[in-house]
Amino acid sequence: MTDRPNILVVCGKNKKRSRTAEHIFKNNARFNIRSAGLSPKSERKISENDLHWADLVFVMESDHRAKIREVYNHLELPQIEVLHIPDDYEFMDEELVEMLNDRMNGTLNTVYGI
Repeated sequence: MTDRPNILVVCGKNKKRSRTAEHIFKNNARFNIRSAGLSPKSERKISENDLHWADLVFVMESDHRAKIREVYNHLELPQIEVLHIPDDYEFMDEELVEMLNDRMNGTLNTVYGI
């Protein structure tokens, strides 16, 4: 992993959860961040390039990790961490922002020391 790792955040359609994560962390000096969705109807659909770019992938649900592993099984995938955040929130919802901050920072601090 580089000094400033690349973090990819993925949800279903890249409209609420992953976009919120990208928005709240976009100016964070510890890492680069990008968001994408798994659905063909996503604002920004995940690509092989995203997975090559990423040092770490955060997904919102276990099913998201399974789908990435299934669709991109021909790639050497980065580590994928599940945040366990259901699709119950709107973009920038206060509770969503709090959960993303707690869970992403907790993992980044504990596992990666950043």
